[in-house]
This record gives sequence, structure tokens and C-alpha cells, in this order.
Amino acid sequence: MSVQESDVLKALSTVIDPDLNLDVVKAGMVKDLKIDGSTVSVTIELTTPACPLKEKIKSDAEVALKKVSGLADLKLAMTAKTRAGPTGASKDSLLPGVKNVVLVGAGKGGVGKSTVALNLAVALAKHGAQVGLLDADFYGPSIPLMTGIKRQPVSKDGKNLEPLEAHGLKVMSIGFLIEADQALIWRGPMLQGALMQLVRDVNWGELDYLVLDLPPGTGDVPLTIAQQVRSSGAVLVTTPQDLALADVIRAKAMFDKLHIPVLGIVENMSQFLCPHCGKGTHIFDNGGGRKAAELMALTFLGEVPLELKIRQGGDRGLPVTASHPDSAETKAFMAIAGQVAARISQENVARQGPVVKVAS
Repeated sequence: MSVQESDVLKALSTVIDPDLNLDVVKAGMVKDLKIDGSTVSVTIELTTPACPLKEKIKSDAEVALKKVSGLADLKLAMTAKTRAGPTGASKDSLLPGVKNVVLVGAGKGGVGKSTVALNLAVALAKHGAQVGLLDADFYGPSIPLMTGIKRQPVSKDGKNLEPLEAHGLKVMSIGFLIEADQALIWRGPMLQGALMQLVRDVNWGELDYLVLDLPPGTGDVPLTIAQQVRSSGAVLVTTPQDLALADVIRAKAMFDKLHIPVLGIVENMSQFLCPHCGKGTHIFDNGGGRKAAELMALTFLGEVPLELKIRQGGDRGLPVTASHPDSAETKAFMAIAGQVAARISQENVARQGPVVKVAS
């Protein structure tokens, strides 16, 4: 008895991607469906390599398909292809090979925004995505130190700079182009022009995600890049104390005015973990980031502890996600990266609408 394609698709239509709230058929995730008598071969293509629910979707699909009448042999493969956001979908994009731009911002300085941006980028790469990191904080470019890159970028064609590479990322920063002790005494228009050059005149190639480490606050530079680069969304970084709430509200208001979705909030320095006993102490109060997320109806992406390894890694050019892959801190960043990728997929699917065509 041969298996019927309609029965296979009916079974797969019961498998839901909880992040998208769509079944895998409507979401266009069913690929390469082949039926040979009682043997079914099918691929489920996730919307991002960083999908946090990969194993659940695979398990649900196996359970559903094994109930199909006449099926004796199942060959189920799981792959991923990142869906393109506004940047990747635009023909006149400044970044034609980049599928999604992720802005990482904060209402004020000193909250560890660059630390979160770098480790988020590394975590996305560890999930299997192609990732770039642009240090757009011209007044305090810290990414060169935090990545350990001491080289200068070169141009192969005399027009575009080649990004430098470290920890599985393509990286660019104004810090690579100036002396370490040189101060940038530039006014707004000069900064904005230089910043857009680093966006436009760098050979980023094909990327699933380009993470932009924005300057803190809501001034001219973050406004310019947010307006001119069509991003998939913004991640806001804060600290636990209630005092940080007003700054988060201002940052969200800026992105709201620019019609940029806020993907969620990361609470950095959530608690200090004693290196001797492992006990946690809430130095900067407790739960401010979660409270802010609830107040503004945003996704709480997760919390990162105030941990010695994170600080040491930043000073030595070895982000904790690369230097301590099994640590609790890395697990926190990996979970945050999965959440960010899921939120981007939600935004992209909502913008594009469901797909019903099945590739065979």
C-alpha cells in the first residue's frame, strides 16, 4: 500500500512551530517531500539555525508521520534557512547580502551593551548562522579590544573594505582605522557620514545576521543608523535597578517612532556570582529588566550575570561565549540568541505572511 501525499501533509499540518504559531506546512517549512511506496523522505527547513525548538519540532513531526497509513520507513531531515527581513528583502538595500540587521541599543552607557552585542553575535554564529558585527559606537569603540583584533582592514578592489574576522564573526569598527589613543572630535554630520560608510562600503558578503552595536542613548548617531538601515528589530540592554527603567522607556520610544520592532530586553549584570562559593548576590537590585519588559509588553530575552569571566574575556579579546563554551554565562547568551532569532522569525513571517506551497 502506497503512502498518499495528502495524508503526509495532513499529518505535518498538526506539527506547530510554537514561536511562529503556525504549522510547518503553512509556514513553508516542508521541503523535498518524496514518496516511494511505503517510504517517505521529507525535510523540515527551520526559519533560523538558532531555532530554540528544533528538537521539539523534529520529535512532533516524527510522532505525527509515524501515524500515516501505510508508512513503513521514514527519512526525516532537519535543516535551516534564515528568512530575510526588511534589509534582505529590499532590492535597493545598503546591505544586499545581509538578511537581517539586529540593532543592540541602550538608553544610557555603562550597562554592558557592547558585551551583550558581541556575545550575542558569537552565540548566533555558534548556533550555525553566518554573522557580522559592526561597532557603531564611534565615541567609545570597544569591539577591537573585546575581539582581540589588532590588524587593520584592507581593500581588495580599492573601493570596499574587507571585514576582519574573529570568533566566527565578520567584524568592522572605526577603532580599526584610528590609533587606539586618538579621540574622535567630530560633529554629528561627520559621524553620520563615516558611520554610513562603514555600513555601505564594507564587503559583508552573505550574512544571516549583522549585529550593530549602537552608541548609547537616543542622539543623532543611533537615530541616523536606525533610520537609514532597514533593520529587523532592536534588542535593548538594561541593568536590574529600577533607575534604569526610564532610560529603557526612552530608547523604546525612539524605536517606536521609527517603526522598528523592539525584539525584547536583556538584563545585564543581573547578579554577582561568587567565584568561590557560587552564591549569587543582587548588587544592582533585582528584576528591573523583567519588570520593564512586562510594563512595556515586550519579550524578556533573558538575564546575564555579573561574572568575572565575562569581564576578563572582554579585556583579553576572548568573549566568554568563545572562551568558556560550557559555562553558565555562555548558556545564558546561547538562550538569548535563540530568543532573538525566534523573535526575528516571528517578525519576518508576520510581515511576509504564511507560505502554503510545499517544495518537492
